Amino acid sequence: MKKNILAHVLLLACAFTSAAALAAPCAQDDANSVTGINECLQVRAFGATGSPAPKALVVWLHGDVSSGGPAVYHIPLARQTAQEFGSDKIVSVALVRPGYPADNGTASSGNNHDRADSYTPENMREVGAAIEHLQQRYHPDKTILVGHSGGAATSANLLGMMPALAQGAILVGCPCDINYWRRLRGRSAWLRSEDPSKWLDKIAPGTLIVAMTGTDDSNTYPAVAKAYVDKVKARGIDIGFVPIDGADHNSSFRSPLVLDQVGAMLKKLGTD
Repeated sequence: MKKNILAHVLLLACAFTSAAALAAPCAQDDANSVTGINECLQVRAFGATGSPAPKALVVWLHGDVSSGGPAVYHIPLARQTAQEFGSDKIVSVALVRPGYPADNGTASSGNNHDRADSYTPENMREVGAAIEHLQQRYHPDKTILVGHSGGAATSANLLGMMPALAQGAILVGCPCDINYWRRLRGRSAWLRSEDPSKWLDKIAPGTLIVAMTGTDDSNTYPAVAKAYVDKVKARGIDIGFVPIDGADHNSSFRSPLVLDQVGAMLKKLGTD
């Protein structure tokens, strides 16, 4: 009898420990990490991180980095955003998606599926939950998502999957209709990933969206973004398309036009 009771107590203790681990997988949430659901994601935050209530949280999401290496190219843009638009009133965060290495030998936990077909429901929920936890940390008035390529697809998915998460999004080089995008590239269908074009009806009214694609982008193509924009417009959502003249898939994200659109959206949301 005592053995049975002890076994039961140990089972409850293990269950409690597992639940606690799932609830807070980061050993300690700090300036450089944030808990999602089951994963610990790396973040680099700039600007008004010590403010009790910043005007805006701007979250930058990188692409698939299919060539390999760490996912860090969005960090300078996050820093520049805080510098240009108010380091005393804006928190600008570069978030590293699940399974990707960051800088200084760190990495976000999770699975990036070899950097392909990785916009899974699980990864979308991890990123969405991490952004919610950043909101709880910083208490911003508004939130804007700025994504490139796979980060843009993630942002577009979250607008529908979690309609209250963000009030605006800037989608650069977005494969926002994944089936159409894969067909244009002559590639096989992706079966794991959430498709932003399937979440259009869930986007909250009043959400501000800008899609931007380089005119020389031979990866995600301007036609993919334009098709997405037309579908979103048909649902009465405020969305625009901005071509980036002469830019290819990677250089488009570094265009000054992207930061211009961030500033314009901050102003439109009354957070400038």
